[in-house]
Amino acid sequence: MTARGVFYVHSAPPALSPHIEWAAAGVLGVPVSLEWTDQAAAPGTLRAELHWEGRPGTAAGITSALRTWKLVRFEATEDPTPGTDGVRFSFTPSLGVFTGVIGANGDIMVPEDRLRSVMANAAIGKTTLEHELDRLLGTPWDNELEPFRRAGDGAPVRWLHAAV
Repeated sequence: MTARGVFYVHSAPPALSPHIEWAAAGVLGVPVSLEWTDQAAAPGTLRAELHWEGRPGTAAGITSALRTWKLVRFEATEDPTPGTDGVRFSFTPSLGVFTGVIGANGDIMVPEDRLRSVMANAAIGKTTLEHELDRLLGTPWDNELEPFRRAGDGAPVRWLHAAV
C-alpha cells in the first residue's frame, strides 16, 4: 500500500539543508535533493517542499528523524490510506511536535481520551479548557508557522516516489 504526503521545511539554516535531505532520504529509502529557496519570513534561512509517495507512516518517520533539530521549522503530512487516518505533524523549536489526526474533510480529529484528560485538568484548575483545546487543535503551532507558510506561496513543487 502506498501513502502520499508533503514534507514542508518552513525554515532551516543553509548549513543544515544537506543534513535534512539525508534524514528524509533515510526515511524514504531513495536519494532526496530538495530545491531550496530563501525564506522571506526569516532572512538567512531556507525553505523547501517535497511531495512524496511511500509506505504508510512516512510522515511520522520524517518527523521522528528531525524532531530534535532545534533550528528547523517543518511540517509533514500524510493523506489517509485504507485502514489509516490522515495525519499532520508540525514542529517549531519553541513548541516541539504537534500531531493531529486529519479527517476526510480536513478537520483535526481529537480522540476522546485526550478530550477527557483536558476536561479533568480544567475541572481541578490545573489549566483552562480554552488553552488546552487550542493546544489539541494545534493553534499555537499554526500561529507560529503561518507567516512561514505564507512566505512559501508560489514556491516550486517537486514529487518524489520512495522505494516501497
